[in-house]
Amino acid sequence: MSRVPALATVLILALGCGTAVSAAQKPSNDDCLVCHGDSSLSRVVDGRRVSLFVDPDKFSKSMHGGMFSCVDCHTDIKEASHTVTPAKVSCGTCHTDQQAAYEHSFHAQPAPGTNHPRAACVDCHGSPHDLLPAGDPQSRVNHANIPSTCGTCHSQRAGSPTSAGGTQPFAAYEDSVHGRALAKGIQNAAVCTDCHGAHEILTARDPASKVFKFNVPDTCGQCHGTIEAEFKESIHGQAIARGQWPAPVCTDCHGIHSIRAHTDPRSSVYAQNLAENTCARCHEGVGLAQEFGFEGKRVSTYLASYHGLALQGGSTVVANCASCHGVHNILPSSDPRSSVNRVNLVKTCGQCHRGVTEQFVAATVHVNAPLSGDAGSVVVRWVRRFYLSMIFLVVGGMLAHNGILWGFKAVARKKQKSETVVRMSRSQRFQHTVLFVSFFVLVLTGFALKFPDSWLKDLMLGMSEHMRGWVHRIAGVVLIGSGLYHLYYVALQQEGRKMLRDFLPEMRDVRDCWLNLQYQLGWSSQKPAFGRFTYAEKVEYWALVWGTVIMAVTGIMLWAKVAVGNMLPRWWLDVATAIHFYEAVLASLAIVVWHFYQVFFDPDTYPMNWAWWDGQAPVEHYRAEHPLDLATIVEAGHAPADAPETKEAGRQETERTDKKAEPEELESED
Repeated sequence: MSRVPALATVLILALGCGTAVSAAQKPSNDDCLVCHGDSSLSRVVDGRRVSLFVDPDKFSKSMHGGMFSCVDCHTDIKEASHTVTPAKVSCGTCHTDQQAAYEHSFHAQPAPGTNHPRAACVDCHGSPHDLLPAGDPQSRVNHANIPSTCGTCHSQRAGSPTSAGGTQPFAAYEDSVHGRALAKGIQNAAVCTDCHGAHEILTARDPASKVFKFNVPDTCGQCHGTIEAEFKESIHGQAIARGQWPAPVCTDCHGIHSIRAHTDPRSSVYAQNLAENTCARCHEGVGLAQEFGFEGKRVSTYLASYHGLALQGGSTVVANCASCHGVHNILPSSDPRSSVNRVNLVKTCGQCHRGVTEQFVAATVHVNAPLSGDAGSVVVRWVRRFYLSMIFLVVGGMLAHNGILWGFKAVARKKQKSETVVRMSRSQRFQHTVLFVSFFVLVLTGFALKFPDSWLKDLMLGMSEHMRGWVHRIAGVVLIGSGLYHLYYVALQQEGRKMLRDFLPEMRDVRDCWLNLQYQLGWSSQKPAFGRFTYAEKVEYWALVWGTVIMAVTGIMLWAKVAVGNMLPRWWLDVATAIHFYEAVLASLAIVVWHFYQVFFDPDTYPMNWAWWDGQAPVEHYRAEHPLDLATIVEAGHAPADAPETKEAGRQETERTDKKAEPEELESED
């Protein structure tokens, strides 16, 4: 009898010891937090130190802390004191459906140059030790926080080279109608996961993706169901249903991440952007028109109409494409339901034009459509042809008539006997001729190359683009050559050195400019006395030198683009192109506005200053414009042979001018 209780006692003790051993092999959360609750705990992983700290408070409030113990996830840990590094935990152990979806996603693919996925569970949900449910406002995957969570990679501040779609989507979304609505606290505003999905996020090229082109209407229809139904009935929706890729979907018109309200001037569907930009992408060119059988040039013909002209004038109430054709329910004019069907035009036009009749709506909206055969378009085309012919004949005849008169009068004025002085030597006239011929050839060929569809190409006498390019380069070589000769002229020839000295800027040029403006405006009765070159001529000369150097350097860079591109970063050629173009615009306008005034439009020289032709300038004109230099010429004995009084007149003019200038100078000094 005594043996039975003893045996029972042994068995009970054995079972108790076994239970104690088992419990010791499965550590509790508190056991784990003895070490992992220390914020200094860390280890080196792949060459970098990683913290092993787990915040006890956050863990206890997390989803996992309230449902599981540490060893439920870290199943390979058998005792609290372990020397083996735990294996990486797989979220798919519990979340099998989400894991399966994730494995097909773009995020699961390795980032370029690595074996790591583009984004793992923790990148979106956060650490498993402080994971919060999606309904918690503090959760990273709470509806209101989704954009910020996605923005950790898809934003300019992230700059991640592995982000899909670049780094701009987050910034664009924040400024969109969806992002602004979310910022106002509207909880049903669309966020990233509503359009892209949550775990099975695929690229837009994948037919299974929610943002694949043919799936976009259904994706947007999750929120905009009524609009989706209208779109699918429209001509665009029917084309999408047939698999026609060029047909537009929601994002083609509204944008992708930067969707804005139609009242926002930056929106692609804003009234004044609709015709010129959004609808024009498909309905202006002839490529899609020929493929799908509708007329092209619909935007340009609209802009030529009353509606289009008013729109370009800034009207915000004038009819645009959507006003007549509809917004989402656009149908072909042959469809009886279409707002532009013949039977519905009175109602459609009557929205703006009260009391319209069938006769009123019979007019064509798209004026002078190229393929249109209606009476209005035919008449408009003939009117256009008539007036273009009249403009050419009448204005051309006027130009020819006045050109003949101007030429005869200019020559007659030139033949009038008058005393002259030498203004330009033969060498200077030769350099000037080479300069202006090469310059104007460069201007015409250069702008014709820049704007090949403009009227400038008609001035090229049928030259091909290749020929224009070579003529432009040859003219450039001539201009550079004339510049090098001029450098030799002013450096090594006595006449050139004197000219350069006379062109050097002086402080008195600033004073002369101010005094001349005062005199011309009637604020002073004293006209400043100029030497050989006025301040205006000096400005023009040095601007010419600067422009020639700039155009030569950038032109050579563009001509030798391969060599330059191999030596310098490619963007240097882009910069050279910009400088070459804008310097050409500046130089052309300066010649027309500044130089042509002095040669042709100055009343004192009209109809022309002939110095560029024969080098002579009338003494009367020279005495008025360059009295100081006239005195120098006379003193040097270069007065006209038939004008012995010129020397004395020049001296008197100089003395008179100097005497008048003295009080001005003293007054200025005071």
